Amino acid sequence: MDYSYIKALHIIFVVCWFAGLFYMVRLFIYTKEANEKEEPAKTILLQQLLLMQRKLWFIITWPSAVGTLIFGLWMLHLNPTLLTLPWMWLKLILVFFLILYHLLSHRIFKQQSQYIFRNTSFKLRMFNELATVLLVGIVFLVVVKSTGSLIWGMLGLFCFAALLMLFVFLYKKQRKAKDTKSL
Repeated sequence: MDYSYIKALHIIFVVCWFAGLFYMVRLFIYTKEANEKEEPAKTILLQQLLLMQRKLWFIITWPSAVGTLIFGLWMLHLNPTLLTLPWMWLKLILVFFLILYHLLSHRIFKQQSQYIFRNTSFKLRMFNELATVLLVGIVFLVVVKSTGSLIWGMLGLFCFAALLMLFVFLYKKQRKAKDTKSL
């Protein structure tokens, strides 16, 4: 198979993997909030949201993660000189953290499947932003292919992460004020 096809398939699986991760954590938030509702809404919402989680996780997210890794490793096998490039090693480090993020998401999925809700909605919202930070870092490394401006890139990534966290805090404050007014 031509390298370009493998690369295209890798990119397609990456997009699907991130889509699954982004939506999955949103479902974690909605499920956590549904668990705090009154009956019968609580039971109805939990059943539906847990079904959606299960389908998303096992039909889209896990297969996309596996496809991403298979085609990524295949590209490295076909072009091992990529491993001599510093930006590739940084990308692989971020991918390692993405895999950890995926596994942590799996743990939350298993907990919520058993009606265990250890994380607050706010903590889940913050967790959701980690995937965005990893996506930005990975894409910039792949497109720019440089570590020469690594310090500026990391500074930019940290600023981006800080902005995301600020928006989450502002959203929480706005939501709290809205909830207070509705009482």
